[in-house]
Amino acid sequence: MSDNHSEILNRIDSTIATVADFPKPGIQFKDITPLLASPSVFSETIDLICEKSEPLGADLIAAPESRGFIFGVPVAQKLGIGFIPIRKPGKLPGETISVEYELEYGTDTVEMSAGSIQPGQKVLLIDDVLATGGTIAACEKLAEKQGGVVLGAGFLMELTFLNGRNRIPDCEVFSLIKIDD
Repeated sequence: MSDNHSEILNRIDSTIATVADFPKPGIQFKDITPLLASPSVFSETIDLICEKSEPLGADLIAAPESRGFIFGVPVAQKLGIGFIPIRKPGKLPGETISVEYELEYGTDTVEMSAGSIQPGQKVLLIDDVLATGGTIAACEKLAEKQGGVVLGAGFLMELTFLNGRNRIPDCEVFSLIKIDD
């Protein structure tokens, strides 16, 4: 990695705040609000995600609400490709397809507008954080249900100690910041 990339990653990392014991005791929440409040650092973040995304040759970016939208939309726009929102049930008009997935305690569901991905279209998934991998694995299944070919998944941050990559073994995964504990 070039010195310039290292400097940019240091700036990005320095704008991510850690909030102890949120949303519950023992959790070290990574707050991206300061990053989003800095136009220059946010722009550098999008540029780096695009740099890692472009070689994959995706036709579409798909991202889960809501923080995935924050990164996915500008990446899609900058790459000149479409964006597909992945939402919670009941948030999209018209016919949808859905995937239910396991959480630590219970299940959740994500949906996508039916027909938003055409068979054979190449899809890149984007989100803010890769943690346990449950949400992004459900997003991968959702894209594949429509015949999309998921090329990879990109993230601002990856909590490596949670092994989320293991949930999406057939994807090329990249993250700008890796958090080991």
